[in-house]
Amino acid sequence: MNLLFLRIFIIALVTVAGYFFPVFNLQRPVSAGIAFALALILIHLETRIRKTQFKVIWGSTIGTYLGVLLGWSLGAIYHTVANDPTTAIFIRIFFLIILPYIGFLVGMRKSEWLDPAYLFHFFKEKSVGRAYKILDTSVIIDGRITDLCDTSFIEGTLVVPQFVLKELQLVADSSDGLKRQRGRRGLDVLDHLQKSKGVSVMITEMDFPDIRDVDSKLIELGKRLDAKIVTNDLNLNKIARLQGVSVLNINELANALKPIVLPGESMSVFIIKEGKEKDQGVAYLDDGTMVVVDNSRRLIGQNVDISVTSVLQTTVGKMIFGRYNEDK
Repeated sequence: MNLLFLRIFIIALVTVAGYFFPVFNLQRPVSAGIAFALALILIHLETRIRKTQFKVIWGSTIGTYLGVLLGWSLGAIYHTVANDPTTAIFIRIFFLIILPYIGFLVGMRKSEWLDPAYLFHFFKEKSVGRAYKILDTSVIIDGRITDLCDTSFIEGTLVVPQFVLKELQLVADSSDGLKRQRGRRGLDVLDHLQKSKGVSVMITEMDFPDIRDVDSKLIELGKRLDAKIVTNDLNLNKIARLQGVSVLNINELANALKPIVLPGESMSVFIIKEGKEKDQGVAYLDDGTMVVVDNSRRLIGQNVDISVTSVLQTTVGKMIFGRYNEDK
């Protein structure tokens, strides 16, 4: 309501100014009418600007300014070599109208090209030979990215898109208790990363309104920034690589770091539950690797020494098969 009164006051003030200070020596009522119309146009523009993102306003403004400079330069060059003064003036006016218009459209549609934060970080990253790493929602909620950053295995600039933050906030505000807990964990992870000394976190407003799917937006952002996507999502991993975007998969890294076990080796495990087959027991290593042990169902709740018989690599990790030798 206060904003409405302010707008009415501005319109009245401009109209009164037009009445007491006529423009182009017009009659006072006519001048006041023109001032009133201009005030309405300005108020309309103000309401549109309030709904527009800052990056679009910035991009269109800078694009228009660059268009004016380029149009003036080209017009001046043509004016110096043209023989017909009238044609030279027309060409200069033409450039001063068309090029700012093109600059305005380019700045509005491709505002990320003129984002100062993007330009600064882009040149800074290239100068030190680093690359952007874009975080998706799954890897933020997972949380292991903080350990990798703290141990300096990942360095540089971590990019968190605004649409990922929005998705994370929706999860944190979910009515489902488990989802809400996961979302809040993700927000805590981001807070930890921002305080980390080994990496810098950049929140980018670059978005692609024509693309609805978050995964597709991440891939497009990876192309624009020439960045790698850090994720745990297997489907995003496959699609991004098919489209030429590099991916760092935390699960693949964890599987690669698991200790190598060869058939015939001995190891000690703790049997915690029954297996699917007859007389099988199941144990887990410290890294989460499942160990299926024959002849061990009756030994649930005990530590046993087993011999490894085979190792199976699956899409979710490794599975170790072993046998408990009662003769030992």
